[in-house]
Amino acid sequence: MGKVKGGMKCVKYLLFIFNFIFWVVGSMVLAVGLWLRFDSTTTSIFEVESSPTTFFIGVYILIGAGTLIMLVGFFGCCGAVRESQCLLGLFFSSILVIFAAEVAAGVFGFMNKDTIVSEIKDVYTSAVKDFNQDYSSNHTLTVFHEELKCCGDGTLDRDTNVGRLCTKGDEKSCLDAIEEFFNGKLYIIGYVGIGIAGVMIIGMVFSMVLCCAIRNSRDVI
Repeated sequence: MGKVKGGMKCVKYLLFIFNFIFWVVGSMVLAVGLWLRFDSTTTSIFEVESSPTTFFIGVYILIGAGTLIMLVGFFGCCGAVRESQCLLGLFFSSILVIFAAEVAAGVFGFMNKDTIVSEIKDVYTSAVKDFNQDYSSNHTLTVFHEELKCCGDGTLDRDTNVGRLCTKGDEKSCLDAIEEFFNGKLYIIGYVGIGIAGVMIIGMVFSMVLCCAIRNSRDVI
């Protein structure tokens, strides 16, 4: 069996190091996805009645991608060490699929960013209207006020029924707080996705260079 030599041996070890980093990145992506899914503030808001599920769709994609990246990183490490064309080919194909999925998820997330924020605002506005009709149904408003540290929709007076549910000192409009909170979360997903995409491209180039070098060294023998 031919072994790569010279500069290609350097590529081999660089690919191994890359895949180890890739595995670590996958762990971080999984951690970010789990944090977004189980963050107490996010969970509280999305557990209220009529909350949209669009945000969690993106989060679940992130969790799945993180898990898959860890698995692919492991295959890449094995392929580099064993100089296996099969494993390196599997690694390249998997990276290509993940890359396409990341791009699709990123486009989906940013195209629906305004929709997610708008739907959450509608949930809050509807809760305000419901509370004005039935003073006992204040759970949704309490969740928003406590978790986002906000009060009302920017037009309510402190002496109104909804205003009395607010915590003292919270003057920010809940509609503004909702936009700030979810824009921040979505940008985290976006930046993580862009970083991973760049790493993936480097990995695909390294894997193809090493795979070709392994094939050429075997052809010579």
